Amino acid sequence: MTTEQLDTLAAPEPEVIDHETRATDDDHEALRVWLRLLTCTNTVESRLRNLLRTGFDSTLPRFDMMAQLDRNPDGLKMRELSRRLMVTGGNVTGLTDKLVEEGLVERRDDPRDRRAYSVHLTPAGKRAFKQMAKSHEGWVIELFSGLSHQEKTQLLELLNRLKRHLAQVDPNLS
Repeated sequence: MTTEQLDTLAAPEPEVIDHETRATDDDHEALRVWLRLLTCTNTVESRLRNLLRTGFDSTLPRFDMMAQLDRNPDGLKMRELSRRLMVTGGNVTGLTDKLVEEGLVERRDDPRDRRAYSVHLTPAGKRAFKQMAKSHEGWVIELFSGLSHQEKTQLLELLNRLKRHLAQVDPNLS
């Protein structure tokens, strides 16, 4: 074994710095749960962002917008896209402009309101999204493969209970 290989084996693992490292055993359990949930969410999201970038030269916001349009074949108005994506109208406009330029979405006039238009996936956009969605699903399955079916089911139920509780605490959040 070379000296370099021995040094690598002897070197301590670098400390992972994330939201959860802020917590201590003295912190309230709810805070520790929140920070772990946030850390896991950020880790999964970061990995998906990287995979979309390297696999499709795309971004998560582009994927999310195309997913919304795929689920709504009659198209969506800009305001509705903004609401569903939870971003400003300016962000949606910039994203739409870029996707129109690439031939993945199109704007169509609203026959009921001459001032408005809706955004739709083009046939090329549908094909591109279908490929991304298939890969995305596989990536998510892989990322959660460390949990058994029973554990994923249990996690879903626990998060559902939390979501229902949060809606009762503040109905504006749901």
